[in-house]
Amino acid sequence: MTGLLIVVDYQNDFVGGALGFEGAELLDKKIAARIREYGSGNVIFTRDTHSVDYLDTREGKHLPIPNCIKGTHGHEVYGETKKALEEVGAAGFDKEAFGLRLNDEIRKSLPASPDTIEIAGLVSNICVLSNAVIFQTEYPQAQIVVDAELTASFDGALNEKTLDVLEGLQVNVLNRKKEA
Repeated sequence: MTGLLIVVDYQNDFVGGALGFEGAELLDKKIAARIREYGSGNVIFTRDTHSVDYLDTREGKHLPIPNCIKGTHGHEVYGETKKALEEVGAAGFDKEAFGLRLNDEIRKSLPASPDTIEIAGLVSNICVLSNAVIFQTEYPQAQIVVDAELTASFDGALNEKTLDVLEGLQVNVLNRKKEA
């Protein structure tokens, strides 16, 4: 069995910076532990990446809050997660849009046909969802997994709706606490 963990955009600006939200910091130790469980060769991560002209981009016009500007503290991966990624030698990839554009360089760092692809990180209803769709399309036979304890959103209701959509897309959502 081959598994791959993708840590999406767990960056300073999404935790306590420009787009940070309460509760995002609580994911740090859990994501770091999961990285260490997967170990070397089985983890990649993404960094939302913008330049100083962010406000002139399509995204910047819809969300006019400069964030994850390359070379700034906000662009860096947050806390214990950063340490764990370094420990396992995870490959990191900058992305300019919500989803990772899988090019030859990225494909070379991925297993040829993983059985499972787990996605963790931020923000559930934007980049986590986008990457789940991309990887499900790229690897149609792999089981895509999202652990509800390893993702979050600035909007709790939207997070729950996103988990519903992921389940509707046949993503295996783990550790979801549904109200009765």
